[in-house]
This record gives sequence, C-alpha cells and structure tokens, in this order.
Amino acid sequence: MKDMTLGNIAECCRGIYYGEEEKKALEVTGIAIDSRKIKKGGLFIPIRGERADGHSFIPAVFKSGAAACLSENVIEYPAGPYILVESTKKALGEIAAFYRRSLGIRVVGITGSVGKTSTKEMIASVLKERYRVHKTAGNFNNEIGLPLTVFDIKNEHEAAVLEMGISDFGEMHRLAEIANPDVCVITNIGLCHLENLGSRDGILKAKTEAFDHMRDRGTVILNGDDDKLASVQDVNGKTMMRYGRDRGDAWASEIEPLGMEGIRMTLHLRGEMRKVTVPIPGEHNVYNALAAACVGAVFGMDLSDICRGIETVQTIDGRSHLIQVNGITVIDDCYNANPVSMQASLDVLAQAEGRKIAVLGDMGELGQDERKLHAGVGRYAAQKGIDFLYCTGELSKEMIRAAQSAAGGRTYAAHFEKKTDLIEHLRLVMQKGDTLLIKASHFMQFPEIVEALTVV
Repeated sequence: MKDMTLGNIAECCRGIYYGEEEKKALEVTGIAIDSRKIKKGGLFIPIRGERADGHSFIPAVFKSGAAACLSENVIEYPAGPYILVESTKKALGEIAAFYRRSLGIRVVGITGSVGKTSTKEMIASVLKERYRVHKTAGNFNNEIGLPLTVFDIKNEHEAAVLEMGISDFGEMHRLAEIANPDVCVITNIGLCHLENLGSRDGILKAKTEAFDHMRDRGTVILNGDDDKLASVQDVNGKTMMRYGRDRGDAWASEIEPLGMEGIRMTLHLRGEMRKVTVPIPGEHNVYNALAAACVGAVFGMDLSDICRGIETVQTIDGRSHLIQVNGITVIDDCYNANPVSMQASLDVLAQAEGRKIAVLGDMGELGQDERKLHAGVGRYAAQKGIDFLYCTGELSKEMIRAAQSAAGGRTYAAHFEKKTDLIEHLRLVMQKGDTLLIKASHFMQFPEIVEALTVV
C-alpha cells in the first residue's frame, strides 16, 4: 500500500510506535479489522464491539503473519510491532484519510436520505464505460465501512464511488474527511434518522457537512426537484450542478414506464439529448440516472457512453432486486426502509401485472412521529391499489389499521406477530403471476423472508 509505512501510520493517527526502529519503514500489505482476514504483512486494527473486543485476537494475527497492529492498551509482551492509540476506531478513519490522499484517483461521494446505493450503482455503471472503478460494497458506508472501502482501492483504479451514510450530526464531517471527494452527490432530503437529526432541516444541515471536506475545484451535484436541496446556494465555492425531471444540467422528457422492465426516457444533458432505457422499475430511477449523467459529464464522458452505462446497470440483493421463482416475481428491497423509500417501492409494485402483495415491516429511527409515519405507508398502499398487505412488527400494526380504514375493502390487510407465521401464510397463498414486494428496516431481518420464499 502506497506510503503506508508503520512510521507514517503512527504519525497520521498520532499514535506511539512500539517495536524495532528499522521496522518503521516497513510498508503494510493491507489493513483489516477482522482477524480472520489478516494477510501476511498486513496491519490489524482491533475494534471494540458489542459482542467482542478485537484486542483479544492480537496474538492470533501475529501468528497469521501480521506485520503490526494497533492497540488501545499497552501490550506487555508483544509478538511484533504495535502502535498505541487512544481510540482504534478513530485511528481507522485517520489512517484511511491519509491513504486516500496518497492516491491519484478521483472520488465521487454520495449521500442523501433515499437512493444512495442505487445511485451509487448507476454512477459506477456509467463510469466503468471509460474508467476502472472501485465502489462501496454492500452497506460499507459508515465510520467503519468507509475506511475499509478506501483501503481496498488499488493502484489500477482510476475512480472510486463511495457511499456515505449517517444518522447524527458530525458524522458527515468525519466521513467526508476520509473520502475527500472530488464530486459530491446528494440524492434528496427525506424522513429518516429523525431521532437524532430532528427534522428535514436538520437532515439537510447534516448532509451538507460534506462540502467542508471536498477537494479544491470540486463539483456538488444536487437533486433540483427536492425542495430542501433546491434552497442550497452556498457550496463552499465549489461548482454546482442540478438535475431534475424537467429542468437542470441534466433532465428527462418523454418518460415512459415499462412496468417491471424499467423506464424509457429522453435524457437531456447540457444541450444534448438521447433516448435511453433504465432497466430497473420505478420512476425514482429517473433521478438516479440523471445524477449519474451529471457525474459522467464532470468526468468528461460523452452522452453515448453515459447512456450505455445507464442501460447496463444491475441491481444488488436487497435493493429493488427482482427474483423470479415458480412464476412469481419477488421484489427484494429489504435492506432498509423509510417512509419515502416505502412509497417509492409501492409505486413499483403498483405497476406489476397480476396480484400485488406488499410484505412490509417496521421502519426505525423515525422519532416521535413514528406511528403516524407508519400509518401513512399503510394508507398509501391502499391508495395505490395493492391487493394484499401483510406486515409483522409492532409499529407496522399502524400500517394495517390505516390500510384497512382507507381501502374500502379493496386491499386485504393482515398483521402477524411472528415472522415465521407470516412466511407460512405467504407460502399458502402465493400463486403464479403474483408480484411480492418485501421491505422493512434492516433490523427487522427481512432477508430471511426473501430466502424462505425464493430458495427452491
């Protein structure tokens, strides 16, 4: 890893190096927080977690060939060099920030309340038409995951697309300092993490902290149709681009939903236009494509390459991922949820042919209005003509009550106390031609439902 000597690592995280002086010039081969993933010559950073303390694995990593480790404790009989720090978690971020700045690579940082991951996939798909791209894997978008994503950037990569997820004030400062983006994309300001951020204005304030740690001559790309983002004028002197349904640097016309096959539209980008098909259902993906088009323009790509990248994008598990099994379509969108993303997913389900079945669960971190917001989702499901609404989770009872009240008999709604009972019921009622949407916040562990219904 370029410039990642033990001496430089100790200096960038203000740690105290213990070990042979000549080994301070040793360049580590990789960095891991999981002792099982340590490689010969690597650096182990132990993290204290709820279930385990990584410090207890320090002896094991040296046996596995680790070059050194970090520690919050003085090690009495170390098996190799170590760096003493006040907080290994904080040091993880500081080391990642140091490494990122040693790389000759352009970084796109993505944040927002809804659509970060799908927008990340769209942007990466566009950029790969011309560049070798590294992107955030899975949910590695927080103060642990982002540094690990940065450490995986290799010499051959020419661009990185990094997702930044937060739940409180100050987090974005730390994440953006690590990512140090050349381009910052904000997808929208919705209703999530209200427990800590309080309101949409609070969310806007927290998300825009990213501007403080962008590179010189950077570009901020904002959803111009979002009322909160439309109000943003100060981006710390950076260039600003906006996108929207019918206005902005990138905009769309002739939008034609194709059901589960996606969306056809005309993409307008800085005076040029071209027909393009987004191969993912849901009109919210129009915005994802427009954001990606803006990024492609910043990177100097022509419209034909941008459209090719949009048309070849693929979904990932848990994010509007379509699974076909026994004549049934399952929309696996169960990684996470908030009121806005719930409504967007119900919009997709409403386009399906055959019976439309929504399998929904609780949404977390919604603050004092959580019951009202859950009721709103149930009411929306009924208004969209969803045939069956099945829920589990304490708060999702509000979805059922609101749906039953609003449906007028058009939507059948039922609540299950146990996830296992819900699964058994679904197995009994599912039939060929059905489309099922499965969605809830991550803590509800709805991937278990997807697996139970799709493993043949």
